[in-house]
Amino acid sequence: MSHDISTEVGGPLLTARGIVKTFDRTKALQGADFELVQGEIHGLLGANGAGKSTLSKVITGHFVADEGEISYRGRPPRFRSTRDALDAGIAIVMQETSLVPDLSVVENMFLPELGRKGRLSYTALRKRGEELLTGLGQETTLPLDIEVRRLSAAQRQLVEIAKALGVNAKLIVFDEPTAALSPGEVDRLFDIMIRLRDNGSGLIFVSHRLEEVLEITDRVTVLREGRTVLASRATATLNQADLIRHMVGQELGNIFTTRAPEKSAPAAATVLDVKRLAAPPLVRDVSFSVREGEILGLGGLVGAGRSETLEAIFGLRPRGGGEIRVNGKPMTPTKPIVAIRAGLGFVAEDRRTQNIVPDLSVKENLLLAHLGAHRGFGLGYGKREKDIDALLHSLGLPPDRILDSSMLNFSGGMQQKIIIARWLLLQPRVLLLDEPTKGVDIGTRSSIYAILRDIAAKGVAIVIVSSDFEELLGISDRVIVMSDGVSVADLPTRILDEEKLTLLAAPRTSMARNTAMLSEISQQTGGTGFWALIENDELICLNMTRGAEAADPGFAIGEARAFDETLIPTALEGRKADFVSEIDGARSTMLLPLRGSRGHDLGWIGLTVTGSNPPPSSTDIRNRIDTLATTL
Repeated sequence: MSHDISTEVGGPLLTARGIVKTFDRTKALQGADFELVQGEIHGLLGANGAGKSTLSKVITGHFVADEGEISYRGRPPRFRSTRDALDAGIAIVMQETSLVPDLSVVENMFLPELGRKGRLSYTALRKRGEELLTGLGQETTLPLDIEVRRLSAAQRQLVEIAKALGVNAKLIVFDEPTAALSPGEVDRLFDIMIRLRDNGSGLIFVSHRLEEVLEITDRVTVLREGRTVLASRATATLNQADLIRHMVGQELGNIFTTRAPEKSAPAAATVLDVKRLAAPPLVRDVSFSVREGEILGLGGLVGAGRSETLEAIFGLRPRGGGEIRVNGKPMTPTKPIVAIRAGLGFVAEDRRTQNIVPDLSVKENLLLAHLGAHRGFGLGYGKREKDIDALLHSLGLPPDRILDSSMLNFSGGMQQKIIIARWLLLQPRVLLLDEPTKGVDIGTRSSIYAILRDIAAKGVAIVIVSSDFEELLGISDRVIVMSDGVSVADLPTRILDEEKLTLLAAPRTSMARNTAMLSEISQQTGGTGFWALIENDELICLNMTRGAEAADPGFAIGEARAFDETLIPTALEGRKADFVSEIDGARSTMLLPLRGSRGHDLGWIGLTVTGSNPPPSSTDIRNRIDTLATTL
């Protein structure tokens, strides 16, 4: 997506030279340099603690540099506050959202407008808000009138993005904007960023997802320990290995540690079994099980109910129905302590508000879960001392900082390791993790993956939610796909990729045209219409409507089957645009490739009919499917 910026006219939009910023005794920036030209997307990279966020906040008026020079549009800016920066056309989409929880979505989107003189038109604000959300592809996911406190972390991040777009800024810093977005939502955000760039805005993109940086940015600057170690290099001249080497000063191998063979043997006992779980309004019907030593992924788009499912299992959200068993015994998690004492641990998504207590020391934060599980008099810290020392060593945490007075003295990656260690102290049977690598650098991600594999190797069952589909497929043994609060597929990761997972996770509401067309054809022909992904000799069914049981193709929605495990292997092997009869003559099937309006491969549409009657017109069915494709 990057483009050639060598033809840009005029001077840079912003330059920063020799920027120094110190907090107490910590030098966050030690002479950082940065340049942004008009009409580019510039990647700002570095490991946790490298100074990316500090430099971003200096640029956007949150901090004042101790030393160094900044020029914006050819002159030194004199920002006394972020309001001055906004008025000058500089905005930031922050990793940790800065929204007002008691205000509505639309009020937060246009928060800068609320402080201005004059009368506000809420009708006009709503209209602008609807336009922004439509541009983000989130008009149905994010109600404008709902209070922000009721939103998920991913939805709050979307409000933060819309808020920045609402001030018509010429310079926008995107600080980890995709951390809670699915691949489809990332694509929509990138489309918006490209439009902003092509309209002359300068965008700074801060991200730990190197594949996104390589896709969307034009140039890259890398910070390490507060200094610029790679300045304004054209992205097209770099690869992931180059970026990692500059970020961490060394090569990293495959960040996803080698997965052990799938545990399909009967000896692997089921530890957690969830059946027909409901926690209205976002969790409607979720079922899955996870075995000892298995890592199970929950995949889906924002609003699918993944986080809410974990919260309901852990007792943080009231259940409306369903059954939960741990080690074969029923568990009714009316509150978290019930789940903890049953052997469950939970690492929540929002590190700042759900996981740490900033005013407590590292040791006190580490022992929070212990206090919840402890019975009897006193704090009971003594019996954990030996475990703490061993755990800190295994996780690579510095033991000399265990008494630090605040968790905020640590980088986000180190905070996340401490949060995971908190639960490992209790030796859980099941560990639930919601976005465990959100906002951490690639080196820390690699170490967290290794930690999770090590935990699983010791027999702990792990359930992980991640909006990063590459991560989900790289770390999980199986994936439960969720859509609109329902578990729609249970598949091994070996047969999945990001594209297949995205299609499986599509909201059922977005399949309305597809389902209506399949249903109409099925009813008229007395057959079964289906939408499937077909590769090599395997099929994954995305959608299906049945006109008659006798036309059953031998699979159901969300199932994966080898051709010879279905009732239509001959047709699947041939993939013809005309009806192909099976050897026994009981069924005939036609298959047509389905491509979207932008040429994307969306799989195959099939129709299976019984062999007792002449098949319907292939030409008529092809015409209907071609019409459907133009709307996708």
